[in-house]
Amino acid sequence: MNLDLLFQKAKQKGIEDVQAFLSHKNELSIEVFNGDLDKYEISDSSSLIVRGIYQGKFGTFVTEVMDDSIIDLIIDNMIANAKIIDSPDEAIIYAGDKKYEIVEGLFEEALEKKDAAEKIAAVKELDGLLHKADPRVSIAETMYSETTRTVLLQNTKGLKLYNKVNSAYLGAQVIVKDEADQRTGFDLDITNDFADFNLSELADRIVKEGIDALGAKPIASNNYEIILRRDALAILLATFQNVFSADAVQKGLSLLKGKLSETIGSELVTIVDDPFLKKSSSSRSFDDEGCATKYKELIKNGVLTTYLHNLNTAKKDGLSTTGNGFSGSVSFINMKMISGNDTMEAMLASIKDGLLITNLQGSHAGANTVSGDFSLQASGFVIKDGKIGAPVALVTVAGNFISLLKDIVAVGDDSKTSFYGVTCPSVKVKSMPVSGL
Repeated sequence: MNLDLLFQKAKQKGIEDVQAFLSHKNELSIEVFNGDLDKYEISDSSSLIVRGIYQGKFGTFVTEVMDDSIIDLIIDNMIANAKIIDSPDEAIIYAGDKKYEIVEGLFEEALEKKDAAEKIAAVKELDGLLHKADPRVSIAETMYSETTRTVLLQNTKGLKLYNKVNSAYLGAQVIVKDEADQRTGFDLDITNDFADFNLSELADRIVKEGIDALGAKPIASNNYEIILRRDALAILLATFQNVFSADAVQKGLSLLKGKLSETIGSELVTIVDDPFLKKSSSSRSFDDEGCATKYKELIKNGVLTTYLHNLNTAKKDGLSTTGNGFSGSVSFINMKMISGNDTMEAMLASIKDGLLITNLQGSHAGANTVSGDFSLQASGFVIKDGKIGAPVALVTVAGNFISLLKDIVAVGDDSKTSFYGVTCPSVKVKSMPVSGL
């Protein structure tokens, strides 16, 4: 679409300023089920979001058609849309920042050019390794997903920005069985460098996860010292990530309202938003509003230092945006908890009677982002005298998000980016109530 023509015609019809946001996504999905290629799918999708200011209000039009023939339709719909908007928020088209970071390594051409046959072969090889690892593996579903995203932002104030990233994940889920029980194992690795995938290590982790959990049972209800393994912690952080949004704070929907500059966590806890994280398909040098993104510490050594802002929330608080305006709202780019120096072995050795939590479930219903309270089903392993013991399932852990952050007494050195897009290490928590038998 000729955006200059769109902008010219919009101005002629009384639209003050216009911004076009064009995104394109190419996806490759491969799935192997018990040795057979079950899915090979390539998809392309594009979206154009046009926003214009008419009589002080935003009018918005979204389309997948990129033809000049619909320019008049776009303009007419933006005007009609603006006329019925009654939001008190100011309509802002951003003129741009003086500097935007140039982030190397977000797009790896070698990944895109790698032959599809090699990618299929890798998925099949992983599937084979899973079945060979242990005779108790009864079902394996192995998957590979690769995404390339491009973004073009252009407006009538002269701003024109472009971003291209790619990333892939390779992983699997297995079902393992013995005479008395059945359990699952799941893991994946995320990168944009295919050489990072270590198939044998990944297969071993996935199968071990399932095998070790066979025979899992509830334990007696009590307060236990807890290690939240990195994947379990990632689930919890992802569940509560919206509490850092200034939009949620201003609407009274965040437990962090009024807590700026207060201690809300252990001095070991530092949580950042890193828009320049390498090998992440979310990384960006600008947000959807055209504002430069920034590395920011939301919690630094336990102290809440900032919220995430877009242009409107920042204006309401008399601040500058943090570059977190996405899809008309406020969100993290790459949420990351900074690693510590403790090994998993050291954290285990420090516990006499505790629980290693490897998975949490029910966060969609069992967590309240206003109060911070949560009650989630958990599984993992008993820790006895510094050693991992019997597997545990069907127990519930309860607590409060802020109390949990304050009770962290050790932070691991084993950070990894999870399926949920959160990068974090394992942590040791002083004590949590566990409901079981």
